[in-house]
Amino acid sequence: MGGSGEVEVRLLGEVAVLVDGCGIELGPARQRCVLAALAVDVDRVVSVNVLAERVWGDHPPLRARATLVNYLSRLRQVLAAVDAAHVVRRSGGYSLEAGQAVVDLHRFDDLYARARTGDDRQIVALLEKALGLWRGEALTGVDGDWAATERDRLHQRRLNAEHDLADALLRLGHGEDLVAGLSARVADNPLDERVAGQYMLALYRAGRAADALEHYRQVQERLVEELGTDPGEAAQQLHLRILAADPALTAAPTASAPVTVAAGSVVVPRQLPAAPTPFVGRHDELDRLDATLRTGSDTATTVVISAIAGAGGIGKTWLALHWAHRHADRFPDGQLFVDLRGFSPDSTPMDPTVAVRGFLDALGVEPGRMPVDPHAQTALFRSLVAGKRMLLLLDNTVDTAHVAPLLPGSDTCTVMITSRNRLSGLITGHGAHHLSVDILTDTEARRLLTDRLGTARIDAETAAVDELIGLCGGFPLALSIIAGRAHSHPRLSLAALTAELRDSALDALDDTDPTASLPAVLSSSRRALTREQAQTFGLLAIAPGPDIGLPAAASLTGLPPARTTAVLRALDQASLISQDTDGRYRMHDLIRRYATDTAHSDLSDDMRKAALERVVGFYLHTAHTADRLLAPHRPPTLLGPPAPGTHPQPLPDHPAALAWLDTHHPHLLAAQHTAAAHHRHHAVRLLDWALHTFHQRRDELAVWQAAADAADHLPDPATRAQAHRLLGHAHAELGRHEQALGHLHQALALAEHHHDPTQQAHTHHALSCAWEQQGDDQQALDHARQALDLFRTLDQPVREAIALNAVGWHAARLGDYDTAREHCQAALTLHRHHHDPGSEANTLDRLGYIDHHSGHHHQAIHHYHQALTLFRTLGNTSQAADTLDSVGHPHAALGDREQARAVWLEALELYRQEGRDDDAERTLRQLDALDQPDGG
Repeated sequence: MGGSGEVEVRLLGEVAVLVDGCGIELGPARQRCVLAALAVDVDRVVSVNVLAERVWGDHPPLRARATLVNYLSRLRQVLAAVDAAHVVRRSGGYSLEAGQAVVDLHRFDDLYARARTGDDRQIVALLEKALGLWRGEALTGVDGDWAATERDRLHQRRLNAEHDLADALLRLGHGEDLVAGLSARVADNPLDERVAGQYMLALYRAGRAADALEHYRQVQERLVEELGTDPGEAAQQLHLRILAADPALTAAPTASAPVTVAAGSVVVPRQLPAAPTPFVGRHDELDRLDATLRTGSDTATTVVISAIAGAGGIGKTWLALHWAHRHADRFPDGQLFVDLRGFSPDSTPMDPTVAVRGFLDALGVEPGRMPVDPHAQTALFRSLVAGKRMLLLLDNTVDTAHVAPLLPGSDTCTVMITSRNRLSGLITGHGAHHLSVDILTDTEARRLLTDRLGTARIDAETAAVDELIGLCGGFPLALSIIAGRAHSHPRLSLAALTAELRDSALDALDDTDPTASLPAVLSSSRRALTREQAQTFGLLAIAPGPDIGLPAAASLTGLPPARTTAVLRALDQASLISQDTDGRYRMHDLIRRYATDTAHSDLSDDMRKAALERVVGFYLHTAHTADRLLAPHRPPTLLGPPAPGTHPQPLPDHPAALAWLDTHHPHLLAAQHTAAAHHRHHAVRLLDWALHTFHQRRDELAVWQAAADAADHLPDPATRAQAHRLLGHAHAELGRHEQALGHLHQALALAEHHHDPTQQAHTHHALSCAWEQQGDDQQALDHARQALDLFRTLDQPVREAIALNAVGWHAARLGDYDTAREHCQAALTLHRHHHDPGSEANTLDRLGYIDHHSGHHHQAIHHYHQALTLFRTLGNTSQAADTLDSVGHPHAALGDREQARAVWLEALELYRQEGRDDDAERTLRQLDALDQPDGG
């Protein structure tokens, strides 16, 4: 099959991949599930853990990762001939690189989103096209909990689109032609009042008023019987209008609704509250809002929306009002404002229909001409603002649904929305421009206090002001509360206010007025959380360390990683935590104080204790894994199994271990402090043990850094070259490749400039080792050759032998086995002549590798066993285990499976004794492969 045809990935029906309309074989059901799990997030990286959870749920098989990799490999092969779709390995997981237009689900979502911004005829056209993509139940042929949940979600989304299509058709005057379809839909959804209303209106327009009234009676009886409630206001109003034979129910639609304002009046609403004072900083945010306005005026085809998100009390409303007043002249037809009370401490969120009614009043609609139906009111509102240059400022919004009825359809309008939640629905569905509002800088915080309290008072207590700014952490509401208190008590020193804030924390920022109380503001944000989110919010506050990553958070909560991701995302969207560029989550200090209080008041001692035990266990077990990678020869220590719900992080290699330890060093120290505070003395000791190698290397690096700094002031060039060489080697050992090369090249330049062949030789050898660690054998070989040439001229046979072995090893890695064998044989002769059994064993091991990879399997076995004898004599069990692992491969190549099994079982036992889990797992896979028909 060629790769140039039209490609489609289908999820809205049976999971399939089609090329020019012809399906290709995707393999077993779980393999199709892997494809679906990638396709729902097409072009985005899906982690291995998330993929495994989507395929197997919370109970994956023992070898889930290996099986998953196998499925992904087969999918790559299946899609190899398809140019438009590829499964790609990315940092952190896998991605289906195809483009959203290739996947029917994403085409459906795009059409549905576009339908929300058009007129009714456009809505009908787009929704009919979107619904035409469905070919049965979504994800047919894929089983599992994730598939079932996703199938339910997509089914509901399809229903919503069908409901929206019916509404649009009804607004266009349809009726009788919809009865049959709506009849089937009400049978499937007997308690859905929206469907019931659509069906009643369609029946009425078909001349079947009695049937419409009878259907209302049936719905009413069923609601009372099953839910104990009457139909909602919309259904009741429609029932009354049918009873009254309201002619508007059958009126033919017009191109545009008439503007029903008082005769001869031109209403220009000016609803913006007063501009805030003082207003400081926010220059970048104001510039971005300005840019949005300019872009909208030039290119927009729909309404321009700016969605401003941030924590409660961070200054979103002040920013929006300040910008709105600066640009009021850009909106000559008026400015509308409403506080939707989404997170007000003392009230419930405003129903958007109430806000629409308020806007209609502001636009001059006479009460007697106000439509009764909320949908009609929204349509009238959009008609009145169509073509107008107006600003709508929708403050304190809960979510996208909260503001959807208030969005005009006209591209002449500008909408500014503030919310504590990141309104992703507006961003994806309405093209809104997201703007996140963060804390003030120290300079801006000082200016705010100065503007409120005066320069003299600020300058009189600079030390107290510095501490005050630090305690408030740039949080505008906190600064404003303190400034207000100081302003109303002019004789109270700022030092006294600072001491109160230092000692009593959030109590100093409380007030009887909930709008001037930080605890009240944060409490209203917390009330909007689910129970699971609120528990996680409290646990994050008491977790050790300045921030937290997903793996540690999953252990802290005890939830599966995918579920933890969803909860963290919800808290991030609620602006209670923030995610940095490295994907780590942190809390503002004041929010952490509040969350800590809730953790101790709302979470049981057992819950907190278990969470801390899990997260300390996460850091301990992952640090242990890192240490085993840094020092595989170090005797292991017994940790015992982690607590249930703990998910230690796997680390693939030495660089990953160092990177993890570098990032998490403060968390490990904090975890050790937490363990000590809870009298978990065994964990304290084990954390110290796990960090020993890392601390040793960090100390070594610090030592050689100090030596290099000192050597730069000494006259001896050899000393300077040596110091930079050893510092470069220390960086290389820590996986810091760029720093290592920088110091090594500096050492080489010094040695060459001062004609010091000894330092040149040692530095070339160090560069060879550094490039080997980076995986560049050609660079490593080049430097090893230069080291060899120099050691020969210096008449240093022991160093010459080491360099010969290095040249041989890198030549072998590059496939030049003749050169490799020649150099390793020469190295072996020198090692034996100078009685260096450790280096001799290492070279024999290299010769075994060369012989095996060049097809001389019997000779490879001979060399490996010679090396093994020496390693055992020297007591080097770690190298012995590696050689046992290596010698199994030529045995297997010769068909001697039993001998291969014997040496691999011996290697496996040594790996387990040394705690080398990754090596043990790899050896197990080799043993499993021996049992395959082809012998692996």
